[in-house]
Amino acid sequence: MLLSEEEWMDLRAYSALRAAGATWADIAREAGCDWRTAKKYLSEASPPTPPKVGGRSRSARMIDPWTETIDGWLEVEHRLRASVIYERLVPLGFSGSYQRVKLYVREARERICPAPVELHRRFEVLPGAQAQVDWGDEGVMDTETGPVHVYSFHMTLSYSRDPFTCFVTSQDLASFWECHRRAFAHFGGVPSAIVYDRTKTVVKRHVGRGEKVPLHPEAVAFAAHCGFSIVVAPPRRPQWKGRVERQVLIVREHVLVGRDFDDVEGMDAAFMDWLPVRRSQVHRTHGQVIAVRAEADRAALGALPETPYIVCERHLRRVGKDCLVSFEASLYSVPWRMVRRNLRVELRVTRGEVAIWRPGAEPLCLAVHPRAHVRGSWVVDEAHWEGLPVLGDPAVELIQPVCANDAELMASRSAKAHIAVARRDLSTYDAIGAVA
Repeated sequence: MLLSEEEWMDLRAYSALRAAGATWADIAREAGCDWRTAKKYLSEASPPTPPKVGGRSRSARMIDPWTETIDGWLEVEHRLRASVIYERLVPLGFSGSYQRVKLYVREARERICPAPVELHRRFEVLPGAQAQVDWGDEGVMDTETGPVHVYSFHMTLSYSRDPFTCFVTSQDLASFWECHRRAFAHFGGVPSAIVYDRTKTVVKRHVGRGEKVPLHPEAVAFAAHCGFSIVVAPPRRPQWKGRVERQVLIVREHVLVGRDFDDVEGMDAAFMDWLPVRRSQVHRTHGQVIAVRAEADRAALGALPETPYIVCERHLRRVGKDCLVSFEASLYSVPWRMVRRNLRVELRVTRGEVAIWRPGAEPLCLAVHPRAHVRGSWVVDEAHWEGLPVLGDPAVELIQPVCANDAELMASRSAKAHIAVARRDLSTYDAIGAVA
């Protein structure tokens, strides 16, 4: 029996028992080995060093001539599948099985592409230094006006874990930054930095790993106005926003689950009713009452801006033949005398208004409407249609200009535009066709 170094050292501990006159059988019985093994390693002629374990001679494998090629492929692309490697080896002359390739790739991948370290240090921040923001999808809620999709906005102060949550029916730019304003008012100040996911309201476009992330212009302007810096978490690293990620689940379990709501205002009220319970608890990580630790956190926040920042989304749309502009599946009217069909206009959208502007060297505001919150709505100012011919009205005897940009364009039109056009019944054309 060939012993390992550890087993040899354990057996050598019985040398004193042999010197006392014990038999090989007695020693073997105590050591749990064969008496021949005890005699081999405890006799006076046994070597004073542990035995060397020699490796077995290995016969050549069919995969051996291709190992360098496979290793080279894996060094270039760590995620290359064994099935793809097998497909590439066969045209090169490999006659082995796919199973042999799969077993070698499993061993080589661990050697060439070691798994990333999953351990990490817990980071702590100073009071008022950081907050984290995240969205939660709360599903569809039935309201008096129909079903709406509800989202929860979460902001957590990283030092104390003091939470804020509100519920909205849209994740657009205006709603996103309006939720920030409400959170800052709730906390009584602005943190030095806020950590975000790569959401489209913060990031202008997605880039590869290691590249600088371009920020949305409106996000940069809002952060500069309020006085905080934007930190974008790397992809697939939830640990960066663990404080707020946990809050999303806690609020959902303690505030929403098992309850029915008719509107988002009721959901906001339910959260505010539960908030004192949460703030009175001892947090498991920092071991203090959240409300007590939040006093230092809130005291270190920056001051609120003196004037609110008006978040404005800008969209380009075209005017339809009915002098309506479509936005979010709703229609908004414009004055028919100031536009023409297919005119490109700019929509400046805030949380509560939709302003329609005619772009150019001197932009002109055409109309301002309250923003529709139900898809498919018609937001029409009847004054915009005053004097506009009604399609199909038999009282309209003349072909009138449908729209014009301004008085100068009307004056420049040819007088032929006001010539009366005779009306003919369609049967007249059928008769002409029959004669022909």
